Amino acid sequence: MKILLINTSEQTGGAAVACKRLMRALQKSDVEVKMLVRDKSTDDADVIAANSGKVAFWMNKFRFAFERLVIYIGKGLSLDNLFAVSIANTGIRISKLPAVKEADILHIHWINQGFLSLSEIKRLSKLGKPIVWTMHDMWPATAICHHSRDCENYQRECKECYFLETRSENDLSNKVFYKKRRIWQQANIEFVTCSKWLERRTKLSVLINPKNVRAIPNPLDIDFYKPSDKAKARERFGLPVNKKLLLYGAANVTDKRKGIDYYVNGCKILAEKYPDTNNEIELVFFGKSKENIDSLFPFPIHQIGYLTNNEAIRDLYCAVDLFVTPSLEENLPNTIMESLACGTPATGFYVGGIPEMIEHKQNGFLSIYKSAENLAEGIHWCLWEADYKVLSSNARKKVEDCYSESYVAKEYVHLYSQLLAKKKR
Repeated sequence: MKILLINTSEQTGGAAVACKRLMRALQKSDVEVKMLVRDKSTDDADVIAANSGKVAFWMNKFRFAFERLVIYIGKGLSLDNLFAVSIANTGIRISKLPAVKEADILHIHWINQGFLSLSEIKRLSKLGKPIVWTMHDMWPATAICHHSRDCENYQRECKECYFLETRSENDLSNKVFYKKRRIWQQANIEFVTCSKWLERRTKLSVLINPKNVRAIPNPLDIDFYKPSDKAKARERFGLPVNKKLLLYGAANVTDKRKGIDYYVNGCKILAEKYPDTNNEIELVFFGKSKENIDSLFPFPIHQIGYLTNNEAIRDLYCAVDLFVTPSLEENLPNTIMESLACGTPATGFYVGGIPEMIEHKQNGFLSIYKSAENLAEGIHWCLWEADYKVLSSNARKKVEDCYSESYVAKEYVHLYSQLLAKKKR
């Protein structure tokens, strides 16, 4: 069987990372697979650029800007939550590309920000090939939002959208909702969610047939992401050897959705409630920071910056004592998976797919959603109250049991085989 994975970017973003990891996992299982992207950033021969050249580069920029402009107008000229929604009103024509024609199965991942339009997805569905769509957020199950938060309109009819300041019954979300419904009803798409949490939410969507939804997690190379010598890892980054190090990472460190405010408050509470441990704690950040955050925290900070080298990312997880993820919106974070695989426990809020990864007081600590005080308690418990060696061992075992490449590849090969057999009938 020939599988074509389709994603906006080759490397940027969690979906891109998960998609490329799936390609490697399938290849190790002797599946013929390629990856089609808009933004190709390496010389990997298995990754195909949907277009190339200067004209294509500027056209991609234009499509991205055009979509944002329509959203900006639909939001009543407001910049708030501009990137919390997508409308897929423009994109590249990939349906005639050789890679698409040669594939037995088209496997869509994250295709927003001007890569594929709804019209192009409709054209792909008419090719007669089985389509699998791995959902890295809620967008396929809603009209325009990537995470619906507390809104349940997608279970009935999207309108008066929370993210649109106009709030009318015939707003942009309502128009996209009905366009999606027409396409989804005619297309034969098998939706795969990375977490059971997203599977449950997706099955509630009026846009999607619940019989066409199943959960398969993202894979991880557990032979690469594994525990290593902590002292050597700290030496690589110039980190102190005798401190308790807390790691926080995000593409944009100050992104409100990643819970930076709760982390700040949690650290302040930690410093006030447990003053005897203040001199033992230091913070490590990786990712881009749009502002200076040193003055916000009561503990010393080490800024590692944005990492693209996988060995460096792995070693950073091995260097620290705890990964802290106070994110407010998550599906199945690669960061938690990577941390656990390296034997580093994690703590985060009880939201999205995080409770499927962090088992409370087994391999980390699950904190009450949006409770900075409970987040502080979780940090202290993991580092000073729990049996840390047991936490670390359990963290590694969780990934071995649930997220290994061989396990995930087997699940997908089974799905592909089912779809191809069904097509022949």
